[in-house]
Amino acid sequence: MSAADHIFIDMCRDILENGTDTRGEKVRPHWPDGAPAYTVKKFGVVNRYDLSREFPILTLRRTALKSATDEMLWIWQKKSNNIRDLHSHIWDEWADENGSIGKAYGYQMGVKHQYREGMMDQVDRVIYDLKHNPFSRRILTNLYVHQDLHEMRLYPCAYSVTFNVTQRPGEDRLTLNAILNQRSQDVLAANNWNVVQYAVLVHMLAQVCDMRVGELVHVIADAHIYDRHIPIIRELISREPHPAPAFWLNPEIHDFYQFTRDDVRVEGYVTGEQIEDIPIAI
Repeated sequence: MSAADHIFIDMCRDILENGTDTRGEKVRPHWPDGAPAYTVKKFGVVNRYDLSREFPILTLRRTALKSATDEMLWIWQKKSNNIRDLHSHIWDEWADENGSIGKAYGYQMGVKHQYREGMMDQVDRVIYDLKHNPFSRRILTNLYVHQDLHEMRLYPCAYSVTFNVTQRPGEDRLTLNAILNQRSQDVLAANNWNVVQYAVLVHMLAQVCDMRVGELVHVIADAHIYDRHIPIIRELISREPHPAPAFWLNPEIHDFYQFTRDDVRVEGYVTGEQIEDIPIAI
């Protein structure tokens, strides 16, 4: 069993057995047929993934690595807020007639700020500090910009990443670790998708900054399973997991802005049957 499968199964069991139910409460999300989308939820879920040991992709069912990477690069590299720059259709429900999701996600990453070292956006600031001041405790990004929330089609879910560099005894290179903060997460639809995205990001940044990968810590304030997902989750976590696949990142790329979704792959990726047509609350 891969570590990612073990973490996912334990998290889902804990939510189902010990979570609180929102049925009867006033909730914003709803199903396409108009019915309220209730959840069973846990507060303050923290999962740790050691990226130096294995790549945290589920084997219970297939996670689309290239599509997940594409969305991450859409935000972090293209700094786009337009779905026309994205290969998948996961944001279609929240885009306006021009394809924009407003001042959200990639838009915020591309806003430049004045620093002592010059004008930089959030991504360039992270890369600059990892290369020039790696032991800083101030290397982070934040997408939850309150003055712009009213112009966002959806408030950011994964809203902040804090990077932290360590020096392991006896190793010549530094180790890059990260904490992903998420205010809310649909566990079935998005949990491993987000884990995979930010695992890829840590691998990419470590490579361009000549570091090793360390831990990815995922902090979820509201980890929930939607009511119509419960039977699917129960079946999913009853499956037999497989060993974790090997992760490959194109070793020729040393500029973050040169990576594409085709520069990542997993080898020996054996999974359970894919789950089709998961209902998505909006």
